[in-house]
Amino acid sequence: MFSSKLRSILSRISGLTGDQNGLLTAVKILFYPGLVASLAIALIVIIVQQSGSLQPLELRMFDLLVRLQPKKKPDSRLLVVTITEADLKTQGWPLSDEVLAETLAQLQQYQPLVIGIDIYRDLSQPPGTEKLLSQLQADNIIAITNLGIPRIPPPPSIPPVRIGFNDVPVDPDGVIRRQLLFAGTEEETLFSFSLQLALFYLKSQGIEPKNYSQNPNYMQLGQGVFVPLKAWSGGYASLDDQGYQILLNYRGSQIAKSISISEILAGKLKPSLVENKIVLIGATAPSLKDVFLTPYSATALNEAMMPGVFVHAQMVSNIISVASQNWGINTPQTLNQSPRLFWFLPPGLEPIWIGIWAMIGGCVTWAIRHPFKQGIAISLGLLFLLGTGYVFFVWKGWLPLISPALAFVLTSISVIAYKQVYYLSHDPLTGLPNRISFLNKIEGKINSRRKKNIFCGILFLNVDRFKMINDSLGHQAGDQLLIELVKRLKTCLRTSDIIARLGSDEFAILIENLRQPENGICVAERIHQALISPFYLQEQEVFRTLSIGIALNDSRKGTAEELLRNANTAMYQARSQGTGNYQVFEPKMIVDGKQHLQLETDLRLALERQEFVLHYQPLISLTTGQIIGLEALIRWQHPERDLLFPDEFMSVAKETGLIIPMGQWAIKEACHQLKRIEDRYGRNFEFIMGVNLSSRQFSQPDLVEEIQDIILESGINPRNLRLEISESVLMQDVDETISLLLQLKAFNIRLSIDDFGTGFSSLSSLNRFPVDTLKIDRSFISQMEANGEGENFVIVETIITLAHVLKLAVIAEGVETLKQVEQLRLLGCEFAQGFYFLRPVPVDVALAFIESDPRW
Repeated sequence: MFSSKLRSILSRISGLTGDQNGLLTAVKILFYPGLVASLAIALIVIIVQQSGSLQPLELRMFDLLVRLQPKKKPDSRLLVVTITEADLKTQGWPLSDEVLAETLAQLQQYQPLVIGIDIYRDLSQPPGTEKLLSQLQADNIIAITNLGIPRIPPPPSIPPVRIGFNDVPVDPDGVIRRQLLFAGTEEETLFSFSLQLALFYLKSQGIEPKNYSQNPNYMQLGQGVFVPLKAWSGGYASLDDQGYQILLNYRGSQIAKSISISEILAGKLKPSLVENKIVLIGATAPSLKDVFLTPYSATALNEAMMPGVFVHAQMVSNIISVASQNWGINTPQTLNQSPRLFWFLPPGLEPIWIGIWAMIGGCVTWAIRHPFKQGIAISLGLLFLLGTGYVFFVWKGWLPLISPALAFVLTSISVIAYKQVYYLSHDPLTGLPNRISFLNKIEGKINSRRKKNIFCGILFLNVDRFKMINDSLGHQAGDQLLIELVKRLKTCLRTSDIIARLGSDEFAILIENLRQPENGICVAERIHQALISPFYLQEQEVFRTLSIGIALNDSRKGTAEELLRNANTAMYQARSQGTGNYQVFEPKMIVDGKQHLQLETDLRLALERQEFVLHYQPLISLTTGQIIGLEALIRWQHPERDLLFPDEFMSVAKETGLIIPMGQWAIKEACHQLKRIEDRYGRNFEFIMGVNLSSRQFSQPDLVEEIQDIILESGINPRNLRLEISESVLMQDVDETISLLLQLKAFNIRLSIDDFGTGFSSLSSLNRFPVDTLKIDRSFISQMEANGEGENFVIVETIITLAHVLKLAVIAEGVETLKQVEQLRLLGCEFAQGFYFLRPVPVDVALAFIESDPRW
């Protein structure tokens, strides 16, 4: 009904909705530690920020952003008349009243809009005092005064409306970033020097100050509303906000064109520089020390400082640009260049701003596992924060950047450190406790439950054939399977139960408060029931089962480690019975497990000590009654337990992979024995040596090359070698099996299907296999005589008929009576072997038996 991709999506949704706490659990696993760390670090950073400790760094960041913002051309509405070192040499200091008066006269003849004298001039400096007083009477002259201690009065005879105080407030680090527009006392309101100049200019443009309609305490000039700085504005945390201050929007390191007094007196002044302009006269000579640190100072190695007259020019340009919405340049302005005042986050939003970046740092570093990727994420996060702050700054928004950056980095580092500790006790993929953490958690619980005579159960789970998923679909699909499996397992458990991941495909579950031991079995059955529906991996349906071992703490003794080991032992017992089974631990399993371990050790030593031998069983032609070959069967001459048969050690050999070197040895030994027989009777003597190939050998990538090397090394006639492969092995991957058999067949080797009838052969595939014989399993032969002409007889007859139709010879194994021989001859079976003829015997007995040339 649904596509496989849609079914995959639906299964994931159902996995979450099936678990009432699924979403909460997912959030807890992915983000909970990150959120906790974020809130804690954000609170600490906010406290530190409010204390003012971060203000110096925030101010340095402001300076950096000022230097990075797009540069604007010099303000064409301003002219700065400078007093340079050269002027001091020619005119002396202080300048005489005559020099200053002549300078004003030269400027006035070209009709400036307003002239601001940024020179303290409370005392006369003859000669030329009367001439200077006459020039100061002009209504476009603005003079400066100092309100500090000691107070420096303005020049005499200038009315208060044309006097402004020095408006250069300095931050604690000595840098000028703000300007004071006006300050009030009980008697009067005093305007700053730069504001006086700006108001004079703006009045000519038809712009006059007024109270802002929405807040009468704010001044409005044109469309610009001058909102005063507060103690917490922007990156400030402790600001002297007395008076009416605004943040200074620096135009650039070069504010306007300039000309020296000496040049003016020499007649080099052009009318276009002065006409309708704002002219500021001030000292720029370094020896006069009327210089200040600005945001641009850090760009020079010598801490370059800006003269006060240029600072005042910056302030005048800032005010008139905002009021007139014009930068005072002739080129078109883009939207982000429109002049405006700085704005700041409200104080209530700054903690949120810091908290957001703390949470970003915490959640991102928690979600990312790889250290290198974490470093990249932190770097990108800081770049994004800086970029965000820069964009806002270009739009005249000054946001704190150091405090959120500090919160972001500290949270990221704390989460990374927490993860390092966390993953010492938890699985990174599933977030489940690992083995050590699991054992620590259950030890106390087991002991407390013992005192109350309440059972605790451990379920040890192993994913059946998990390696096949990794090999066929990839490790990413394997990881997805484990994640989905954990979700299903949680739906089968209570919130008090503990699940842990012990290995790549191994899990353990602690079931608490088991009133009856049978309840542990109920949980195992519930888990098996939850795995009936398929998993959807890479748009494929995949079914998987679990082998489950169950152990209960029904003993007054024992530790959590022993209980887990018992559950593991029971799981192996369940897996030995096939996939999808469970088994409850019994004490005798420990004995069996120790024997299993000892057997594995002995097997490895047996290979080194060459304790394996081959016994041979004759193959009889039912047509002639003669021996036509042997089957080589492996035996183990155990040093303590005498001769062991395959059913006593073969399962362990397959499980440990020792079956591969054992099989290699068996084929080599059988071929060398075949070579001895050929040398005795002649190479062209047709005598078949049958050898079994195990499933592990058959899956070896170099099997063909290995068989070829053995044939060449032994020097046998390959026609006399028959490899026997069980039916179930052949059917695992038909196309790949056929390709491998064809490669073996190319050596002229005989091939046989062993134990035919016990597997799940497809008749459509059987005729494709390049084999020579079918070997009927002994289970059918043993019941044929007792069954008379019944069902088993008919099965054997059907197999023989099928083989003949496919032009294959038939071997019956397990023949034990004369009656069975007669029945097989009647059915047309070509060959037989079994105890009736001879049991498997050592090579010397087999050769002597062949020499006796028996007939049947």
